[in-house]
Amino acid sequence: MSRVLVVDDKELMRDSVGATLRRAGLEVVCAGDGESALTLIASKRPDAIVSDLRMPGMTGVQLAKRVHEIDEDLPVILMTAYGTIETAVAAMKEGAFDYLTKPFEGDELIITVKRALRHAGLSKENAILRANASPSPTAGRHGLDRLIGSSDAMRGVKDQVRAIAGSHGTVLITGESGSGKEVVARAIHEMSPRAGAPFLAVNCAALSESLLESELFGHEKGAFTGADKLRKGRFELADGGTLLLDEVSEVPPQIQAKLLRVLQERAFERVGSSITIGADVRVIATSNRDLPRAAGEGEFREDLFFRLNVLPIQLPPLRERQGDVPELALHCLGLIASREGREAPALSEGAVELLGAYPWPGNVRELQNICERAVVLAGGSIERSLVEPWLGGASPRRATPIRPSTPEGAGTFASSNGAASSMIESKLAYTPGDRTLAEIERELIVHTLKRFNGHRQKTAKALGIGVRTLGLKLKKWKEQSLVAQSL
Repeated sequence: MSRVLVVDDKELMRDSVGATLRRAGLEVVCAGDGESALTLIASKRPDAIVSDLRMPGMTGVQLAKRVHEIDEDLPVILMTAYGTIETAVAAMKEGAFDYLTKPFEGDELIITVKRALRHAGLSKENAILRANASPSPTAGRHGLDRLIGSSDAMRGVKDQVRAIAGSHGTVLITGESGSGKEVVARAIHEMSPRAGAPFLAVNCAALSESLLESELFGHEKGAFTGADKLRKGRFELADGGTLLLDEVSEVPPQIQAKLLRVLQERAFERVGSSITIGADVRVIATSNRDLPRAAGEGEFREDLFFRLNVLPIQLPPLRERQGDVPELALHCLGLIASREGREAPALSEGAVELLGAYPWPGNVRELQNICERAVVLAGGSIERSLVEPWLGGASPRRATPIRPSTPEGAGTFASSNGAASSMIESKLAYTPGDRTLAEIERELIVHTLKRFNGHRQKTAKALGIGVRTLGLKLKKWKEQSLVAQSL
């Protein structure tokens, strides 16, 4: 139900306008002056405002200007007995959506308000579509249908999703890179009471601290250099829905504090603003790191971890549910072929056997890449000989890659791609006692840094870890004099 804020210093007028809007099926809240209205905007989050033009203190035009500064998409309709062209032009310049001349009929009020609500709804929908433009890897599927596979491990995940989806609690999904954490998050949203509301995602590892803060909480016009207009953040756009914080372990400490406040108080302020905005948003966070260990070592706020870890889901890597590989491969082939306007090629028995035996260090993402290559290069059938050279040249009986749960966080990059996995396995060929797991991790990172001439972004990408994670490890090792200060 849409909510309308009615602002008028005369109680009789407030009651009359409110009664008319309620009969039209709208929820109504009332304020007797402009300052009270601004307070209600922050707490009640109305979808439209109907205000008298002439009021003591703050006029309707001044209120419209303040509202436009807070939310440029929130429509303000002014009521006035002094209906002149000059007044109308002044009101429109300050951001008013429309105005009504007293006395007006109830139908005229309802039509104007509903038109304003439709306009605001289209503006919000447009903003949400822009913010959530990336296509889902399981397009065309919904809810549990997104979770492909019937292995015991996948059935366990589906049972957890069923149990969690109906609640409003915060969810923490952990698992290796490429294992499908965002797919699980979308399934939870689509099965939840918030399914009809927005689902937005933020990649916390891909943005700098200032950009991430603006992306999450929005900013006011002039809040910093380049902020030429007001921008709503994801928490505001996802109101009533779900916000996915992808790779939350990469959030900088200052923003971790702000996230903690949103989770505790369900409120935030835009960058450059002192106005508190309510946040009716369910948060789902994902991480491929060992968050308990990161919290224990001071790399992640422990109190934020406890706030996120309300409803945990551990997503198994693809190598632990290899029975699902044929079904996943067929789905990916069909999806990619449809996108490319081609007919999906068939999988030969040899190719199925090979794919089922491969350990998939890059998880589902690696399988998707293989399938895309096959759709482009294969004819009517995908044979074993076509696929085998793409699997890193390794035997299906190769060593199992390191898991993310291993000590010292070595596995945080082990599953990101075949190259990194092969490098690690060559290190593990030493006889027992030659190297500890921590030494292997440190040696691999230093070697990769030198390979990229100290370029941290390229190094982090090659290893499958965040740039901030790489920086923290190097800082710790430099303090312990385990690596050169020049790195």
